[in-house]
Amino acid sequence: MTCDWLITNVNLATMTDNGLPYGAIEQGAIATLDNEIIYAGSESNLPDDITATQRVDGQGGWMTPGFVDCHTHAIYGGDRAREFEWRLLGQSYQEIAQKGGGIVSTVRATREATESELFHAAIARVNRLISEGVTTIEIKSGYGLTLFDEVRMLQVARKIGQQLPVDVKTTFLGAHAVPIEYIDNEDAYIDLVCQYMIPEVAELGLADAVDVFCESVGFSLEQTRQVYIAAQKAGLPVKGHVEQLSYLGGAKLAAEFGALSVDHIEYLPEDDLTELKQSNTVAVLLPAAYYYLNETRKPLVQALRDHDIPMAVATDLNPGTAPMASILLAMNQACVLFSMTPEEALRGVTLNGAKALGLHDRGILQAGKKADFILWDIQHPAELAYGINLVSPGAVWQQGSCQLKSSMLQKQEHE
Repeated sequence: MTCDWLITNVNLATMTDNGLPYGAIEQGAIATLDNEIIYAGSESNLPDDITATQRVDGQGGWMTPGFVDCHTHAIYGGDRAREFEWRLLGQSYQEIAQKGGGIVSTVRATREATESELFHAAIARVNRLISEGVTTIEIKSGYGLTLFDEVRMLQVARKIGQQLPVDVKTTFLGAHAVPIEYIDNEDAYIDLVCQYMIPEVAELGLADAVDVFCESVGFSLEQTRQVYIAAQKAGLPVKGHVEQLSYLGGAKLAAEFGALSVDHIEYLPEDDLTELKQSNTVAVLLPAAYYYLNETRKPLVQALRDHDIPMAVATDLNPGTAPMASILLAMNQACVLFSMTPEEALRGVTLNGAKALGLHDRGILQAGKKADFILWDIQHPAELAYGINLVSPGAVWQQGSCQLKSSMLQKQEHE
């Protein structure tokens, strides 16, 4: 049997349920063919007749699944650095808003930017995530808030997936905020989202899911329900920005519609976890936003464990509350701020990150899954969440092709 890639002398953090932490297989091997893993197991059990077009010595390092950043707002115009400074100087949200700041400023900058400007700015951000091993990324719209600009954002997201070695999943977030044109008529804007925007993006094939910011400063439960019904009619799964700043019951509503994920959830009570478990909804934790907003209310990680609800971790990359393009730092923050274990954090950016996007063909090192994986020059997988800017991938395979390699792999090519 001839395979495309064969990596030996490597330890595998498979993230399978094999009874060992990280689903570990020491002294393992992994083989790929046609963008798919065909073998992931002990090197001693490799078939005797296996040969490879390209063979790599893992040098005793660790292999993990490719990272999945399942919640980002990577496409936007401008930045909010001045607002960051103003907040630190003691100015209130209201004072900043009176200056034209807040999400309104990002919407304005996004609308004013050309498609090329949005694309190239986003490319730089996404490339930073790719450099840390992200092979799948979700990108939301939500800074256009007109049909034209929301479609434009989603088209840019699709283009990024065509240009870069990363699989881009798109989420329509037209119900992110009320645009200034509808500031006194929220219901009319929700009608626009439900009756025109969702059907159009579905018809154009630009969205893989629909999201809503269900919050006291966002949209009500009834408005969120209307969006979910429209998404359901369009054949699109739903997600929810819920219980971040207050409790409205948005997670329960999302679970009622079989949501892929509920995200943020700092104010989610334990009483609502039964519904999440029954709907197989993933809890997405976003520690960067918690950090940047200097919040004190934490998600109930232990209760999520007790109810066996999958926990994903993502960057929430956005200009206002999480200007951070580092999945490794998100893992560290999840451990330090939310008391997740390093194994839970790694599972959160691999297997559970994939589940949060409705993807079951990746996030795990197993025969039959996508050949997305990362080679690390580390002694133990806990190192990935332990340090800050201490590790980087030795090599990254995305869809079976080696897209990124360090001197660790380049050295072998010259030997």
